[in-house]
Amino acid sequence: MSARPAPAPLLIACALGIERLALHRRVGAGAAGPVAVLRTGMGPEAAERSVTRMLAERVLRDAAVLATGFCAGLAPGMHPGDLVVAEETRDPRGSVPCDGTELLVKELARVAPGRTVHTGPLTGSEHVVRGHERSELLATGAIAVDMESAATLLSAVRVGARPVAAVRVVVDAPEHELVRIGTVRGGISAFRVLRSVLPAYLEWHRSLLLPRR
Repeated sequence: MSARPAPAPLLIACALGIERLALHRRVGAGAAGPVAVLRTGMGPEAAERSVTRMLAERVLRDAAVLATGFCAGLAPGMHPGDLVVAEETRDPRGSVPCDGTELLVKELARVAPGRTVHTGPLTGSEHVVRGHERSELLATGAIAVDMESAATLLSAVRVGARPVAAVRVVVDAPEHELVRIGTVRGGISAFRVLRSVLPAYLEWHRSLLLPRR
């Protein structure tokens, strides 16, 4: 009898130490296969370098990749603690369609009840977006922006075909910008939400391991 192949691993990529802290505490619970949480550092170049390097390792070369962490909401009515599930990520170099968006929305609603989940394009930026830049990016059809997701997913699919996704927690929004004093409260809310959603990521990964019919 031949041995069953090992399950494909999952690489969860985030930029900041506080994002990794929110995720790493529970990463071993309920995983369907090997899971690695990577802190890439801030910005698209750091994300590209880190993800490309990790996927070059033999144990992770076939990994599904999920980009996560905090983001800036672009649409009026968004609030800190809202969730964004990307239908695609985009930056000036191109766009990457995401896999399993509907499943992620369903699972996020289950593990974070009461939180609003937005879906749509997630765009990349090389800097923190404020003021009029929000409306300019919103006009392109994007609903949120961060500095690493687009670079993470583009790097991942360039290394080889694999499932990819991006889920972000809104930490600031048009009515709740980072420069405002209420941001501290918003940041705590976003941290708590990010800490709660790992089971949804693991269920997304588990669904990728099911036999195709």
